[in-house]
Amino acid sequence: MMSLFRKLMPREDRLFDMFSQHSAVVVEAAGALNDLLHGKNIDQNCDRIIELEDRADDITRDVLLAVRRSFITPFDRGDIKDLIQSMDDAIDMMHKTVKTIRLFEQTSFHPLMQQMGEEIVIAANLISEAIPLLDKVGTNAQRLSAISEEVTRVEGRSDELHDLGLKDLYRRVGGGGNAMAYIIGSELYGELEKVVDRFEDVADEISGIVIENV
Repeated sequence: MMSLFRKLMPREDRLFDMFSQHSAVVVEAAGALNDLLHGKNIDQNCDRIIELEDRADDITRDVLLAVRRSFITPFDRGDIKDLIQSMDDAIDMMHKTVKTIRLFEQTSFHPLMQQMGEEIVIAANLISEAIPLLDKVGTNAQRLSAISEEVTRVEGRSDELHDLGLKDLYRRVGGGGNAMAYIIGSELYGELEKVVDRFEDVADEISGIVIENV
């Protein structure tokens, strides 16, 4: 009876538009991060990520407000909140990476860091593909599950790049006594890894929504 009641009541479908807007912002931020890691317009891309993070925060607030005001939501309110927060955490981590880059005035980045930037773009685009599919979870369950698995593989590749990067960094600067260069490099590797970890958190939230609604 409750299931039928929920189907008959109007839903707050505007939430899907806001989620899509947020994921588009995250994709743009991931692209800017990747560009700056490849040495393209570093200052401008840092500024762009900061602007995009502010925009993402605004969308997150709108989603949370819409959830509070809605009588019927497309799926569980707690899942909606957890999903948008996990998406926002990903761009927050990009912002933190930018702050570290500026704090230590970094202008060049190792190829392994650049590869991590490329993996971040892949993860962001996968999440962006998944978000609109949540509008029809049952119909799109198989593809949503496949996307979540692919994000997990991206996270695994990023972990490997992180470990290889730290080893390479130690060989290049750590073993030579340049402790500050090692500290800065390891901090950046760690933050890039955490960006991908946050995307895996988003994928986990999506998997949970699929399981609960199929």
